[in-house]
Amino acid sequence: MAGKSKIRLATEEVSEQFEEKMHTLALKEREREVEQDATAAGLPYLDVQHFPINREALELIPEAEARRLKLVPLLVNEEEIRLGTTDYSNPELKPYLESLRQRQKGHYLTYLISEHSLELVLRTYAGMAKIRPVVTGVTISEAEIKKYQGTVNNFKRVNELLQDATLTELVTILIAGALELRASDIHVEAEEAGIAVRYRIDGALYQAALIKQELWPQITSRLKLLSKLKINITTEPQDGRFTIHLSNDTVEVRVSTIPTAYGESVVMRLLRSSATGLQFDDLGLTGQAYEDLKREIKRPNGMIMTTGPTGSGKTTTLYAILNNLNRPEIKIITLEDPIEYKLKGVNQSQVDHAKGYDFARGLKAVLRQDPDVVMVGEIRDFETADVAINAALTGHLVLSTVHTNSAAGAIPRFLAMGAKAFLLAPALNCVVGQRLVRRICPDCKEEDKLDSATTERIKKLLSGITPKSEVKVNPTKLSFHRGNGCAKCGHLGYRGRVGIYEIMNMNPEVEKIIFANKASEAELQEIAVKNGMVTMVQDGLLKALQGITTVDEVFRVAE
Repeated sequence: MAGKSKIRLATEEVSEQFEEKMHTLALKEREREVEQDATAAGLPYLDVQHFPINREALELIPEAEARRLKLVPLLVNEEEIRLGTTDYSNPELKPYLESLRQRQKGHYLTYLISEHSLELVLRTYAGMAKIRPVVTGVTISEAEIKKYQGTVNNFKRVNELLQDATLTELVTILIAGALELRASDIHVEAEEAGIAVRYRIDGALYQAALIKQELWPQITSRLKLLSKLKINITTEPQDGRFTIHLSNDTVEVRVSTIPTAYGESVVMRLLRSSATGLQFDDLGLTGQAYEDLKREIKRPNGMIMTTGPTGSGKTTTLYAILNNLNRPEIKIITLEDPIEYKLKGVNQSQVDHAKGYDFARGLKAVLRQDPDVVMVGEIRDFETADVAINAALTGHLVLSTVHTNSAAGAIPRFLAMGAKAFLLAPALNCVVGQRLVRRICPDCKEEDKLDSATTERIKKLLSGITPKSEVKVNPTKLSFHRGNGCAKCGHLGYRGRVGIYEIMNMNPEVEKIIFANKASEAELQEIAVKNGMVTMVQDGLLKALQGITTVDEVFRVAE
């Protein structure tokens, strides 16, 4: 038996040696074929098995990009950069190499290599990761951002620095300036005269700089690399993202591109993780509105709706409510498109329309997870509305948004979607109408002198506040303020934003008109005001009286 075992082992060893030899011969034959292809095409060829791979070079191209483009770095020094690719015909290769030349100067030589050679280099990435972390993408580091801290605190300085910056510095300055000036969005737009850079600060767009038109291809390539978009696609919209890790914050940058007449428009939305810490008491709710909403969010079931146009702070209000409710004994699930901020202790689900996972289907799935509180990003169709209303009637607290101009407009909107009036009335707890107004900069606040026509208009609006609202205003002592502009606010006169609100609570009179299915926005508004609701414009003017915002700002967003 022992002799047979030895014979079997010897046979297996010979078989393995034969297979290995055949595999080696097959690899050599494949290398010869690739070399012949390279010669026929007039391209340089390299067998990586006989080439010492420079581990330092691997930091030039992230592993994910190397796998996607089938392009690997082999050698990088001060004079030359050697690369290998299995696909010279890839349309993304040329623009990617152009972007590399902007970041790493030197003589570039790109070899045609075999699939086996490519795999050998890709394995080296894994080995290198055990020694030290590999850069996972073209990134912007905290050190690069801090280099410009304190020097990009106004538009003039941002524009000056951008004019003489290298490509890498240019994109870093764009981001650093946005962070320093508290911008929520960066707009980079190709125009006939140049590249316009605009920042959205506290909801308003400001022109920050104008860059030379010839830099457009390099800028877009750099931004697309950062956000992992296809460089060669310029005639279709694309969406991507990247993250900047700071010592005291994390900034997630959402990138959107669309084709335009002179190139593309690139918009970057900056989402700071620190925004998730917003508390309910910081929203700007005051008086009876504060007490009403605080009471409603403590109820175990029903619907709380927020209304307003895009950018009015609806999601922020819902997140603040979730932060208030977030306790270990309460199960909270959200359904969002997209998930803007990660909330600790909250189960957040991202809808995916391409896979049929929309709000309606997602909400049905969420309700099978036994939640106490459900937040739905938006209700825009009958199916979602119907599921949400039934969830509110079966023991769940449902938070969501709907696009209407006022709190009173939410009910006609639901009925127009096909919601059943006899279910909507008992399901709805309250509707919050809101806008965001800019805060006056406290460092340059000064008294604002208003003309007589504006003053009379304010008196008329404030006189409409009913006794039930418990708000007292002395029309003979109206004092307002404005910001003059200073270094602290970037000479804008404003710094930060606050919400102005109106909260329509359910009462027998409102329920009666809903049941009758004759609820008009004007009639509901009249009933709500009669029962003590302070309207958004009135709430804004009360905040202007307190020196929080300006009269112009209130009329800009709420009238």
